[in-house]
Amino acid sequence: MSGVDFGVLGPLQLSVNGSPVALGTPKQRAVLAMLVMSRNRPISSDALVGAAWEQFPPPEPKASLHSYISNLRKLISGGGSDGRMILASAPPGYRLTVTDDGCDLGRFVAAKNAGVQAAAASQFEQASTHLSEALAQWRGPVLDDLRDFEFVGPFATALIEDKVVAHTAHAEAEIACNRGHAVIGTLESLVAEHPYREPLWTQLITAYYVSERQSDALDAYQRLRSTLAEDLGIDPGPTVRALSERILRQEPINTRRAARTTAVHKIDIDIRTATGAQSAPAQMRAASGRVYPLLSAATRIGRLPDNDIVLDDLSVSRHHAVIIDTGTSYVITDLRSANGVEVAGHRIRGTATLTSGDRVRVCDHEFVFEIAPAR
Repeated sequence: MSGVDFGVLGPLQLSVNGSPVALGTPKQRAVLAMLVMSRNRPISSDALVGAAWEQFPPPEPKASLHSYISNLRKLISGGGSDGRMILASAPPGYRLTVTDDGCDLGRFVAAKNAGVQAAAASQFEQASTHLSEALAQWRGPVLDDLRDFEFVGPFATALIEDKVVAHTAHAEAEIACNRGHAVIGTLESLVAEHPYREPLWTQLITAYYVSERQSDALDAYQRLRSTLAEDLGIDPGPTVRALSERILRQEPINTRRAARTTAVHKIDIDIRTATGAQSAPAQMRAASGRVYPLLSAATRIGRLPDNDIVLDDLSVSRHHAVIIDTGTSYVITDLRSANGVEVAGHRIRGTATLTSGDRVRVCDHEFVFEIAPAR
């Protein structure tokens, strides 16, 4: 393998001509991680300094940052690449230029989208292959070596949302290929890790049923029902309830039609969102009419002036929430704020994936999340 390759779906990684490169101090690695997260878009020097030093910047932060940038350029140039071209100065800071093939996150996004498109065309074998390739990009927890840095948590949480979507779509494709038995073990592990994700439970219940294990399918539904009732005080949604009723009546399930329908719906949300930086820019529109474009990988909302969307209101926490552009979706995370975040009229439990038209409320401030139609 030749060239430069970056990895964030696991410990931060830089490979030059196929060989891993030592990346230096944690702060220098944090700078590179932020650049990869915002790949192909400028990221400000202030954002890089804030990520690396948080509340304790050095006396001359820009000089220290420039030193790290210089070191990273040398590492990138080690295999004959032009470090200054790949990691270029770009007002108000720097831009890391990376193709999809040159980054595990880019490969994940591209393969996941290809899988969803194949499923929408009823090409389920191809969909399964693409989605397997997407999931194979994960080497471990996102930026596991940098997990103590504040910026990592929201970014990792958002990418986990995308990973769960990929797992769900892969399971659906495998079931459509009459291999439901092959994904039961993986789905059992996933519902244990994400017990409130009804799409995962739906696939698990379906996998049991099409594998002629009706009692296990109904037991899985009862486990979901008990978990939601005991932990959240709610009932399962209409989709999984209808599925359990069909199983009780021992009706056949058209898994291929269900998989195609799900994929067509995902395309309108995920694929269009994935092109955000190029053809479908996202933005937050305030009730006043003011528009806040979401141009970077992370857009922070809060009371202090270092936020991207500043709300001068004492009921708003200093750093209240952050919107992450993962490459395939926009995910909002409540940063343990005092008064919470509402999406579509419901207070979120940590994280929520945004859909164009969603109303987002931060205390008394209401926004509409918008994605321009793809052209």
